Amino acid sequence: MDDPPTEIENIVLLLTEGTPKQQETTINQYFTPTASFTHPFCRTGSFQNSRLLIHSIFRWYKIMSPRISAHVLGIAYDEKNMVLYVDIKQVFAIWFVPFHRSPVRLTTKLSLTRRRERGMPEGRRYYIQSQEDLYPVDQMVKFFAPWGAGTTVVYTWHFIATGFCVLLAIAFAWFTALQERYATGKARGVEQVFMQGVEGIAERRIHGRQRRIDGRQAADQVSEAASEFKQSLLANLDADTDELVQRQRGDNESTPAIEQFGKMQVVT
Repeated sequence: MDDPPTEIENIVLLLTEGTPKQQETTINQYFTPTASFTHPFCRTGSFQNSRLLIHSIFRWYKIMSPRISAHVLGIAYDEKNMVLYVDIKQVFAIWFVPFHRSPVRLTTKLSLTRRRERGMPEGRRYYIQSQEDLYPVDQMVKFFAPWGAGTTVVYTWHFIATGFCVLLAIAFAWFTALQERYATGKARGVEQVFMQGVEGIAERRIHGRQRRIDGRQAADQVSEAASEFKQSLLANLDADTDELVQRQRGDNESTPAIEQFGKMQVVT
């Protein structure tokens, strides 16, 4: 491809609505030999000549549904990362399953690469390095649970899950308030210790091993800072002690000495 956002719609239509020969030619022309394909029901991986597996997947796709209706609804191009996002609506019908018809909507993510081919002194072209078909759950179930049955189950589960979210959000409103107090520096005592523990667990699980390494470095820094603070505190304490001793000596020099002899005091 010379201009991916402009050319990709025609490529998608050739892959879905084209003849088997057009489909094969399109894959050979626009996919790299090591291209990968990922779908909720299958995956190829990337290795030398992995494109042959993509041929087989699209061929079986065409066998199951010889006629496919596809429409490209939108295209977004991340030029910096060379990624195309294609919003597609298609109707897929397995001919040997009675009354099967699956109108689905998906987003196809195409990761591109640039390669210089022989006989192309003017520059490099874009090729598809990986294709990932992203289906919402309610769309994916249409492949194996047609006639609206799968969609009904998914929608029912979605509403139940939303209800649980509402109930649990109300039940744990105290935790949300505590999070806000901790984030704004208003948490004190037990609240602060509790949230530090929660945040620590989340950080370790999110960042994994690297976070544990950073944690050890942070612990070393805290230990070093504590040592410096201790030394500073001792130095200040010594200075205060010296000042107090000097002050007491001055007081003693200005005050007559008193000696105690039994019940008598002798002033010298």
